[in-house]
Amino acid sequence: MLQAATPPGEAIRHADAAALAQALQAARADTLRTFAAYERALPGLQVPCRPDINPPLWELGHIGWFQEWWLARNPERARGPAADPEAARPDGVRAGADALYNSSRVAHPTRWTLALPSPAATRDDLARQLEQSIALLEGAQGDAALYFHRLALLHEDMHHEAAVYMAQTLGFELDDERWLPRPLQQPRRPLACAAADMLLGRDPAGPGFAFDNELGQQRVSLAAFEIDSRVLLWGEYLPFVEASGGPAPRYLRHAGGRWQRRLGGRWLALDPQEPAVHLSQHEALAWCAWAGRRLPSEAEWLHAALSRPADFVWGQVWEWTASPFAPYPGFRPHPYRDYSAPWFDARPVLKGASFATQPRLRHPHYRNFFPGHRSDVPVGFRTCSC
Repeated sequence: MLQAATPPGEAIRHADAAALAQALQAARADTLRTFAAYERALPGLQVPCRPDINPPLWELGHIGWFQEWWLARNPERARGPAADPEAARPDGVRAGADALYNSSRVAHPTRWTLALPSPAATRDDLARQLEQSIALLEGAQGDAALYFHRLALLHEDMHHEAAVYMAQTLGFELDDERWLPRPLQQPRRPLACAAADMLLGRDPAGPGFAFDNELGQQRVSLAAFEIDSRVLLWGEYLPFVEASGGPAPRYLRHAGGRWQRRLGGRWLALDPQEPAVHLSQHEALAWCAWAGRRLPSEAEWLHAALSRPADFVWGQVWEWTASPFAPYPGFRPHPYRDYSAPWFDARPVLKGASFATQPRLRHPHYRNFFPGHRSDVPVGFRTCSC
C-alpha cells in the first residue's frame, strides 16, 4: 500500500552504483523465476500470435538485448539523455542479435517466425550481459553516467509486469504470491481538494532519473474537486453489472448464485473487497455514467496523490484517467526514441501502479499508457464527483 510521502520508486531514481547493481541482480532473478514458470506451463513455450502478447523466449532475449544495447554496446552511455541513439555499436555477446530483438525494427508478428536461440543459450547471454552491465558501474557517478543503468532496470521491471499479466491471459499461475491482488479494507471516502494551481510535469533540469514523457512543466489551474480516497472494489462495481445485465468483466463469471474469478486455470470465489481490475476504460466510463461520477484527470489524480499522501491510497491497480497521453510543453525525446513519442495518439494516461508492479517502479509521476480497450492489463479506476 502506497501512502508514504516518499514513494518507493523515488529511491531508485537517485540510486548510486552499489544500489543499482543490487537492483539489477534482483530484477534478473525475478525475470528468470517468472520465465521458468512459463517453461513449466507452456510446452515448447508456444503461444498464439496475438497483438497483446509476445513469444516468451523473445521477451527474455529482448530484455538482455536492451540492457546490452544501451550499456555495454553504447559508446555514448556516459552522456545519459544527451546520448546519440544512432551511434555505431560493436557486436554484442551474440552476433546478429539486433535482427532478433530490436523491438523498434522487428515487427510484432515477425517475432513468432524468428530462429531464436534456445532457452539455455538465452540464459547464458543474459548472464554475460548482466555481468557486463554491473562491471560498467565501477566508478560510475552522477545522473548522466547512471542514466542508462536506471533505464535498463526499469525497462526490465516493465517487462516483468507484462509477463505477470500475460500469464493470466494465457491461463496459468506463476506460483508467486507477490504478484496477486490483495483485498482492501479502507473505506472509500471523498477527499475534498480545494481549487489550486499546480505544476504538471517535472523539471528537466532536476536531479535523478525521469522518463522523457514526465518532463516539461506546465501550470494547471484546477477547480475544486472531490475524488475517491481509493479505487473501486468488486463489491462496488458488480452491482452495476447486475443492474445493467451487461457482460461479465474479464476473468469473472457468475455461477451458482455467486461471482467467481479465474486465477490461472482455476475458478475461485471472488472476494468483494478486492479492487475491481482488468477493466477497460469503456467499462470504467459505463460505471461512472451509471453512478453519476466521472474519471479524474491526470492533473487531479496527481494533485490528490501529492497533496493528500496520508489519505490517497494507490498502488493496487493501474487507474484509468480522463486525460489523453500527450507530451508536456517542450517535450524532447530521450535516446530510447520509441518509448513515448509513437504513442501520443490520444490513448488515455494510466496512473498509479498495480499488484503486479515492482515496488521500485511505483512513482506518482510515472505515466503509463494503454489503449482504452485493453482489459488484460491489471487496471481499474477511482472516480470524482461530477
